[in-house]
Amino acid sequence: MGKYIKQNLSLISFLFIPIVYFWDPNWFGLLGTQPYWTLFWLLPWSIMHGSGSGFIVGLFLGLVLDSISPDNSFTQIPGLVLCGIWFGKFSASNDILGNLKYGLICSLGSLICGMLYFLQILFKNFSENGILFYFASIENILTQVFITGLLAPLLCSLLFNLFTRSKERNRLRKIMNK
Repeated sequence: MGKYIKQNLSLISFLFIPIVYFWDPNWFGLLGTQPYWTLFWLLPWSIMHGSGSGFIVGLFLGLVLDSISPDNSFTQIPGLVLCGIWFGKFSASNDILGNLKYGLICSLGSLICGMLYFLQILFKNFSENGILFYFASIENILTQVFITGLLAPLLCSLLFNLFTRSKERNRLRKIMNK
């Protein structure tokens, strides 16, 4: 059992995304807004596996989060798919900023996802309310961008190391079995 868990640790960590999404720990929030938790997992995965895998995982993450969210009239799929493709274009060897690059990239990804979600809400409800009604939403998006960028260097580097070790174990296991 322990061998199976060690071999598939990166995929098992995927299960924690809906758990954290529902758990919504308040001590990580700022002004009642939580970070964009899915980007912490999507960024290292896409960097390691490329844009194609980032597209598929972003689509799957969007489907999972849309299926468990209580309001199904808006979707997170476009933002996560775009971020998965974009994150896959970065390389792990580009270490100009070190782990701070994760904060910058996740902040921009959070802005993209938040704005795409906001635009869906705006287009659906624009005729009912004026633009001044949506200033609180813009404040929430900017707060989410800030808190995501603040936590990303720590969480993404931990997950990146976990994925790297898991990938190395799988590669060594394949070599040993030959």
